[in-house]
Amino acid sequence: MKKTTLILALVLTAGAAFAQKKTTSSATVSFDATTPKDALPRAENKTVIGSIDTQTGAVAFEAAVKNFAFSNPKIQEHFNAPNWMSSDQFPKFTFTGTIDKVNKVKFDKNGTYTVKVNGNLTVKGISKPSKVQGTVTVADGKIKVAANFKIKLEDYNITGQPIEAGKIDKEPKITVSAEF
Repeated sequence: MKKTTLILALVLTAGAAFAQKKTTSSATVSFDATTPKDALPRAENKTVIGSIDTQTGAVAFEAAVKNFAFSNPKIQEHFNAPNWMSSDQFPKFTFTGTIDKVNKVKFDKNGTYTVKVNGNLTVKGISKPSKVQGTVTVADGKIKVAANFKIKLEDYNITGQPIEAGKIDKEPKITVSAEF
């Protein structure tokens, strides 16, 4: 009887510990580099892997570069080419960070919380510190996160004639959304 109680207690404790980390494989990241000269450099990736640890505030996202879908196949080809993302050499984007003051977010209570996340965004093998503001929405046990921010293409050695010609925004908008 004591063995059964001990095993049950260990299983419940392990279950509670594992329940702190939530994951998804269907987060979405959108890339919008449109300008008044060109409305086509816009893409979306709906197969992004993400995780959030409700105890520590650790967040992480990983997006396969080749999974960004553009409406124009030629733009998608250029996006994956060596001048741009070099997706064969650098197959993924990553973001890892931590929610500031995670204790202010009540993951067990419905509500919407504005959060700041400090972390690192890695693109083309170049990692840069990033501060991102977003929201965490808790509704009936589900956790949704959303964030909008911009990056500077030059910070990640992304250059080219279309950028210089104003056809591609030098600071595209990145939108992240996930449900855990």
